[in-house]
Amino acid sequence: MPAHFIALDSIEKLDQLFTSSHRQPVVIFKHSTSCGISVGVYREIETVNADVNVVVVQRSRNISNEISRRTGIRHESPQAIVISNGTPVYHASHWDIEPMKIVAHFTSHEPSAAAAT
Repeated sequence: MPAHFIALDSIEKLDQLFTSSHRQPVVIFKHSTSCGISVGVYREIETVNADVNVVVVQRSRNISNEISRRTGIRHESPQAIVISNGTPVYHASHWDIEPMKIVAHFTSHEPSAAAAT
């Protein structure tokens, strides 16, 4: 199943993501529509079987800056960040972004069979 891209275009949505990261990891992808590398990495991110929250940096620079402030991770684009329990557990930029490493953070946080019953 391909990624489900969700526009991350408000501080309120960002607040909700940080809150929901305490239940399940969340993926943020900072995307530049004018960067060929970003377009290529976007296509690779499509393979991640999860919600991917996309910040288009040309339209939502304030959101991108707030992500940097909250995580302590310097802004780059393209950039992928996985947040779990309010803390970044993975981040990479440009061609260093690896969809399988993103996916690994979701499979390591799946509820166990005992917890599901």
